[in-house]
Amino acid sequence: MFKKLSILSFLLTFCLIANAQQTAADFFNIGVSKSKSADYIGALTAFSTSIAMNPENAQSYYNRGLAKQALKDHRGAILDFDRCIDLSSKDALAFLYRGLSKSAQDNYRGSLQDFNRSLELNPEDAYAFLQRGIIRIKLSEYRRAIEDFNSVLDLNPDNDSKYQAYYSRGYCRAELEDYRNSITDYSKSIDLNPKRSQSYASRGFSRMKVEDFIGSIKDFDEAVKLNPEDSESFYSRGFAKSKIEDFRGGINDYNIAIQLNPNNTAAFYGRGYSYSKLNNQRNAISDLTEAIEIGNNKKNAKVIYAGRLTKGTLDNLRAAIKDGGSIETFSEDRSEAYYTRGIANFISGDEKDALEDLNKSIELNPTYADAHFRRGMVRSTMGLQYEAIADFSNTIKIDGSYAEAYYMRGLIKHTIGDVNGGCYDLSRAGELGYSSSYNIIREYCN
Repeated sequence: MFKKLSILSFLLTFCLIANAQQTAADFFNIGVSKSKSADYIGALTAFSTSIAMNPENAQSYYNRGLAKQALKDHRGAILDFDRCIDLSSKDALAFLYRGLSKSAQDNYRGSLQDFNRSLELNPEDAYAFLQRGIIRIKLSEYRRAIEDFNSVLDLNPDNDSKYQAYYSRGYCRAELEDYRNSITDYSKSIDLNPKRSQSYASRGFSRMKVEDFIGSIKDFDEAVKLNPEDSESFYSRGFAKSKIEDFRGGINDYNIAIQLNPNNTAAFYGRGYSYSKLNNQRNAISDLTEAIEIGNNKKNAKVIYAGRLTKGTLDNLRAAIKDGGSIETFSEDRSEAYYTRGIANFISGDEKDALEDLNKSIELNPTYADAHFRRGMVRSTMGLQYEAIADFSNTIKIDGSYAEAYYMRGLIKHTIGDVNGGCYDLSRAGELGYSSSYNIIREYCN
């Protein structure tokens, strides 16, 4: 028994001595090796041991910070980068990666300061320019972000950084409404990385802005192939189809968008608009009601509003005016959904609800020329001719080239006895391209 205990004691002593012979540098190297194999827990333990043995080694804190960062422990990572910087104040990478952890905690101003310092210390670091540009996007500093992405590309980094720089610069240009140049950048990013769905979706959006709807549809085709769970890309493809009056194709895409995200109010709006164009007013009203009501806390806000032609002739001429235009982008105020539901209600013969919807649309967006025009049409149909004139006048104030508004105002003025005023408006409508005005002028203004 005594001999067995002696042997055990010897082995324990030997192990302790062997362990004591490992240096801080040994544990540091173990940490680096484990980091390379993505064993970040093991790396963290090894770096901690190295730090315990040599607490003045800046690189141990830096590498432990990287391990914590990989484990999403950004608070802990920042503390390690702080200590590294205290020990080595000109370590550009410590500032860079501390900036990344600050960004992950939404501390964008602090992150920007770290990236600035990193680039002061190493002005040739393409990755630091890339990350500073991304932070500037988050701060809505798009022009300065573009300068950073230009610097990335000037430094000719690896393809991954090039792809990100082109994509991010394209995003900035789109935010600045420079859609054609954004398309060029998105195309270059796709050439470098053709497997990222968001690049196609972003280019598709910019193509819609320059009215290249066929091209945008092709981009959204690729986006949904790469990411079939992307509700927004299905919605956007449906919207582009609606723009070229492929309403049935649009409805198919809106259906999928809504299946993937039942709260996609824009998809309900687009589908409702398309149903209305296909004269399925019941489904249109149902969808547009969803677009208005889903998550909308403002829907019950109080509404505040600022010849000789016979009535029968006026009614006939008014009825001959077709609903023009195309689908509008669904905005946060949802005015387009109220507008489109108003038209659907009007077509269905429900003038009261149509008027309420158009009132609401104008309340939410007082500069919505089409809504003023359509409310004028509804009011005229209801016999409210003076109110209709006010609506057409407002339409013209918002859009001085709105020929149909001059035409309708001219008809009504003529009908209620203002022949000169009516004929003047009809003449103006004709000048703006509404050729039907000349038929009325020939018969009623001479």
